[in-house]
Order: sequence, then C-alpha cells, then structure tokens
Amino acid sequence: MEHHNKVLNARQLRMNRLVFFISSQLMLAGSIPLAVQARDTFNPALLERGPLQQNTTDLSLYEQGAGQPPGTYHVDIYLNNDLQDTGDVVFTLQKNEAGSETLQPCLSVAHLKAMGVKTQLYPALGEETTACAKLSAIAQASADFRFNTQQLLLSVPQVAVSQGVRGAVPEKQWDNGISALMLNYNLSGAHNESRSEKGQNTDTQYANLRPGINIGPWRLRNYTTWSRDAQGMDKWDTVYTYASRSIITLKSQLVLGDSSSPSDIFDGVPFRGGQLASDDDMVPDSMKGYAPVVRGIARTQAQVIIRQNGYIIYQSYVAPGAFEINDMYATGGSGDLYVTIKEADGSEQLLVIPYASLPVLQREGRVKYSITGGQYRSYDSHVDKTPFSQATVIYGLPQGLTLYGGGQLSSPYQSLSAGIGKNLGTLGALSSDLTQAWSAMQDQAKETGQSWRIRYSKNIVQTGTNFAIAGYRYSTDGYFNLQEVMDTYRGNTNVTVTERRRNRSEMSVSQNLGENHGSLSLNWASEDYWNSDQALRTVGVSYNNSWNGISYGVNYSYSENSGNRGRNDQSKTYQRDQIFGVNISVPFSVFLPQNTMSRTTNASYSMNTSKHGNTTNSVGLSGSTLEDNNLNWSVQQGYGSQDTGNSGNVNADYRGTYNEVTAGYAYDRHSERLNYGLQGGIIAHKDGVTFGQSMGETPVLVKAPGASNVAVGNQNGVRTDWRGYAIVPYSTPYRRNTIQLVTETLPENVELKLTNQNVVPTRGAIARASFITSVGERVMMTILRRGGIPVPFGATVTDPELKTEDSFIVGDAGQVYLTGLANQGTLNVKWGSDAAQQCQVKYALARQPSEQSGVQTMNGECH
Repeated sequence: MEHHNKVLNARQLRMNRLVFFISSQLMLAGSIPLAVQARDTFNPALLERGPLQQNTTDLSLYEQGAGQPPGTYHVDIYLNNDLQDTGDVVFTLQKNEAGSETLQPCLSVAHLKAMGVKTQLYPALGEETTACAKLSAIAQASADFRFNTQQLLLSVPQVAVSQGVRGAVPEKQWDNGISALMLNYNLSGAHNESRSEKGQNTDTQYANLRPGINIGPWRLRNYTTWSRDAQGMDKWDTVYTYASRSIITLKSQLVLGDSSSPSDIFDGVPFRGGQLASDDDMVPDSMKGYAPVVRGIARTQAQVIIRQNGYIIYQSYVAPGAFEINDMYATGGSGDLYVTIKEADGSEQLLVIPYASLPVLQREGRVKYSITGGQYRSYDSHVDKTPFSQATVIYGLPQGLTLYGGGQLSSPYQSLSAGIGKNLGTLGALSSDLTQAWSAMQDQAKETGQSWRIRYSKNIVQTGTNFAIAGYRYSTDGYFNLQEVMDTYRGNTNVTVTERRRNRSEMSVSQNLGENHGSLSLNWASEDYWNSDQALRTVGVSYNNSWNGISYGVNYSYSENSGNRGRNDQSKTYQRDQIFGVNISVPFSVFLPQNTMSRTTNASYSMNTSKHGNTTNSVGLSGSTLEDNNLNWSVQQGYGSQDTGNSGNVNADYRGTYNEVTAGYAYDRHSERLNYGLQGGIIAHKDGVTFGQSMGETPVLVKAPGASNVAVGNQNGVRTDWRGYAIVPYSTPYRRNTIQLVTETLPENVELKLTNQNVVPTRGAIARASFITSVGERVMMTILRRGGIPVPFGATVTDPELKTEDSFIVGDAGQVYLTGLANQGTLNVKWGSDAAQQCQVKYALARQPSEQSGVQTMNGECH
C-alpha cells in the first residue's frame, strides 16, 4: 500500500508540474506584450525532480519572446478587422524597435496588394515579387498573431488601404476549381389506380438530367428532360447546351451555345449563339436579379408542373393546402412561369408567375453590359431559326441616377430602348423606359409601336413594407416584342394568332403588421390584349402569424386565364377559379415540452374550398427524425363535401449522403396514387467518383481521406462517404464559403489538423475543400532512454511515415500523445541539435485499442 501511494504521489507531482507550466504559458501569452515576453526565461529545474533530475530540458524556443516557435501556421488573416484570407503563413523571429525578437508573419508584397494595401505608395515594402514584405515600412502598421484562435490581425492605417466594398473577396482568392465530370439528376413518377369501373390505371414519369464538364475555367453544361404522359407517349427535350467561362478582367460571363438574353431592358429571348454579359455576382453588394417563388393552393394531393418558354422545368407532387416552391433549378433564362396544378379529380388550375426584374439601377461609375448574337431558339421545332443580335448597356451616374438603353436587330424586327433610373432614397427606387419597335410578321404588313414601362421597389423598414416588384407596362396597338414576331415565322402552314399585349401590371408586396400581429403578402399579375376580350390574371393573398410556437395562416387565390396560353396541350381548365384556405400548425412541444419527439413533430389542420370544387377539411402529423433530422415525414387524413368523401396521404423525404429519396401515397373516392422520386448529384474526379445530394450550379467537393461518415456543418444529411469524400451543394460563387466538419462525428481513429476550410469558387466551379487527416491509432506513450530515464520535457517526436510535417511535444516524465500511428513503425525523437540529443523508438501496437477511450498506453525504448 505504501509503495502504491508513493507511485500515486509521484504521478500527481508530475501532473502538477505540467499544469503549472501550461498555465504559466497561457497567462504569459494572453496577458503580457510580446516585447516583455522576450525578457522571460524558464528554469528547467522546475520541471525535474529528485534522482531523475537531468538539467537537459531544452526550452530555448519558448525563451525567444514569441510565445510560440517560428514556423508555418494555418491562420485566418484579418485586415483592419475584415477577414481577407485563410491559409498557411510562415512566421519568423524579427527584432522590433525595442530590440526584442517577436514572431512576425512573412507576407509577400503581392499578397498585401491583393488584400487592398496600397503597396505602390510604399517602395520600402519591397518589389512586387518580394516574398517577405517589410511591414514596418508603413507607419503605424502592425501584425498581431493570436495563437489560441489562429488569427493574424493586420492593422494598417486607412490611408494605406484601398476603399473597397465591405464583404469583397480579392480576385486572387477566386478558385476555378478542379477538372471533373458532374451530373445532377431528378427522377420522379406516379402510378394512378382508378377506383371506378370506367376509369383507367395510368403511369407518368419525368426526369431531368443536367450533366456537365469542368476543365480549368471552362464549364460545359446540358439540360435534358424526358417525360412520359398518361397515354404512354415519350418525349425528350433539350432545354439548353452551352459552354461558358468567367472573364474576370471584364467582370463578365462568356456563353457559347444555348442560353437566354438578359431581361433587365428587353424581354429575355432564347438563342443559340454567343453572349458576353456582365456578371453581377462578381461585384460586391451589387443589386441582384429577381428570383420568382411559386405559391399556390392545392385542393387535393396534386401534381404541380411548371413550364418556362414551353419547356417543363419542374414537376412535383404536393399535399392539399398552401404550398411554396423555391428550389427550382435555374434555367439560365427568363420568361413567365406557367404553373399547372393538376388535382386528383382531373381538374386543373393554371397560374402565371411573372419573371420580372427590379428597377434598373447601378452604382456610380459602374458599367453593366451585354452583347448577344445568334439564332432565335424556340421550343416549337416548326419555328424558323432566324438570326438576330442584341446589345444593352447600363451606366451609373452621380446623384443616384442610372441611364440605360439598347437595341435589337434582325431582318423582320428592329427595336431601340432608352430609360432612366433613380434612387429615391427613403422613397425607394424607380426606373422608366420607352421601347420603339418596327415589326414585320410573316405575310403581314410592317407595323410600328411603342411600349412604356415603369418599375418600382422599396423596403420601408419603419412600416415593415417591402415592395419586391411593382411594375406597369402599356403597349400601343402596333407594338410586338422580338419573340412574338419570331414565332410567326414557321415552316408549316398552321396559322398562328398573335395576341397583341395592351396592358401588363405586376406586383409583389409584403407587409409586416407589427409585433405579434403577423404579416400580409400580396402577389398580382395581369395582362389584357388589343385583339382579344380575354384576360390573364393571377392574384394571391396570404396572412400568416404565430403565437407561442403555434403558426397559422389564411390564403386566397384567384386565377383567370386566356385558354392554354403558355402551354401546348389541351386539358380541362377552369377559366376563372377561386380557392380559399386556412391552416394551423401546432408543435408537440406545447403539450410535451420535455419530450425529445415534441421538438420535431407538429400537428396540423387545414381547410380548402374552391368555387368550382368542394370543401375539404384535413388533419395531419408531420415531423423529422433520424440523427441529422434528415427524414421528413407527414400523414394527412381529410374529408370533402359534395360526395368527395374520405381522402388521405402519406409522404416522406429522406436526404442522405448519396442522394435524396421521396415517396408518397394518396387516395380519394376516385383513385389511389403512389408517387416516388430520386434526385442527387455525381462528381467524377481524379480521386474517384463521389455521390451526393443535388449540387446546384456551384458545388464544393470535400476531401478528407479516411474520415468516413463525418457530418458537414449546416448541411442537412450531408456526410462523407466511405472514402472520406462528400458533395456540399449550393455554394455562393465569388463569396467566401466556410466548409466545416463536425468533430463529434469523427471516427475513433481519425483526427483533423483543421476542422474548417474557406473556398471562394467562381461560377460553376467545383471547388475542393481538402482536410488533412491523421488516420491511425492513438497512443499515450512514455518514451524512456537507457537506464529508464525519460526523454526531456519539450522534446519533439515525429513519424516519418506521416506525410505532414507535424510533430508531437513530449510532456512530463517522457509522456507524449501520438495520433495517426500505424500498427508498427519507427519514431524520431529530438530535444537538441547534437547527435546525443536524438534517438529513435521502434514500436508495435496491440491489435485492439482500449475499449473505454480508444487510446492505447505503452512504453517506448529510445535508442
């Protein structure tokens, strides 16, 4: 017992000395200036004891005044508190004005210039090719290395820094990504089983494939769709095929192939040819284009089909009640969205969502342009591929003014447009323009007309009002746009009646009604025509609020359409229809606040009534489950009037490592329907093939070799595959994207040097976020020399088998924590420059690590 107590006391004494040393280091590093640290020394005898006292502990690295030894460190670089870059920086010991040595960064002159420092004003920094700039050449400039947070804080007087826009990322950091093959896919289908003797069983399928190739800065993209209708007819369509690349010096995108012209001045026109146009995303804080969101109300378990320029670009199934679709893949063009809501009883709603743009404004001094040339590309194969060209320019002037204009030219059509925009400050933003057109439709006399347009937007913070779009256009009797004229030139003899648009108005406004009073939103689109009594109108009004976690809303939808405008099939559609809906959602946490399930499960009630249909009441449950809450599910049961009877549906959506799977079942008095879907992305790169969720336009490829099944932060269901690779979808081009691995999900035998990486991809790039992994066993080793003497405190241990240059520091009594070890190997130990202060350890690990911690403990003999 006495011997046992002596051993415990000895271990406790060694631990106390180690804690004392670490604590003193942290206090000195955190509270004493670097210049003061240079005068401090550490007595190695404090770390030795009794008969094993050696006086050989080498702490010279910690007596240099730097707090840390010189070398390469991975740091976040801040310039005047603004994050500029993340990467490896070499730190060296340099003397300051007081003559003390401090740890200072070695940054090139070119690197400082890329971060916005006006290096040309300070020749003493060095030439642009100088690898280590003399930062002291700038008066009052300083560098502070915060080791604990791995941050390098550069302080440079404002007069020496270019006045860039906050949030801008230097072009030097823009990453064109890796060369690779990629594929986004979306497959869906449904089997409908009729419950009546006269009814028919039907199957429908839809697929869109978006393959691509990245080679350096070039992107080759294709968008192909396939559909099979209820009659079993197959149809393939190619929405586009093009090659593109970023032209960084011009802040532009070059597109060769199929695309659509910009819609900020003229209506967007699909073409096959070439286009060079400004890319707003390359400019910090620039005005972004308008992205439509599709909202509607489904009376039953309905199929939603969205068309643009004649192509089906989206197809899905929704449960009864209000829905919102905001995840459509960008088609690279413009044009109103024609939404068909096909109900279970065969009836249809037809909505029109305007694809418009905000008022035309640019910051002072900026020029935005586009040059387009090629053939008109119509969805209808009978339409002639007539050549045309288009050019637009927008220029920002002082006093918040913007001038813009452009022209379109082809043999049957010419137009000129001019306009002016004004930033009204607290009153919002306004632009107005006039377009003069000369048209000659097939076998028709030439006509002349004008179109006036005014657009307005404003976010009134004080009243909580946001006018996303408010626009109006008036066209004279003889005005046509380019697309309307081109569509009349066709090879067949079918006579087309071109509707001459007269008035068009559109608006999207939301109003916050104050604290605890919810919000109100309104969407409006309307058109009428010179040569027709028909009109096209879509109105949506919704009110939403919440109370103590309980959310509820009221929705109203009105649609009036002129036949099958925007479609090429004939179906049962109501010319005028109104739908009113009420919904409420109650989380289980209201009743079971301590229950884990209550945080992810909701009960709901909804009521929908239609002018031409029935009234349906339904109740349901919905929620999410699994470790990452990546399985979303819902169950609904309803009852309808007018002999509709019972109806119900079950839906599930699983977002996994390799894809996303959806499935649903619905029934009513008329039929039963089973719908299913599969979507995801594939990247083939030099290290193999990686599967993941749908990637969007600009994905990131995570590379963490050996780190399997590791979760990626803030990405639902995204984990590394069995090799340690993962696809992170939907990154933002030309912006800093932080990719973080969740350390709690790391395997027992894997450790990371860094847990996050920053990437700045160009548009369409596949940026790679590479993580340095240490894969192998973890060992707490006590290293002893001949005679059982521990190697000195502060000695470094390196593993020549590891590809990294990392070393491990020996603690008290020769103990060192090692990671990434193979089952057997050799370690190099060093505590000085002489050969007598170096030795090697040959080791062989046990087959199984400790069941409690995964860390093996062993002794190592150093020879």
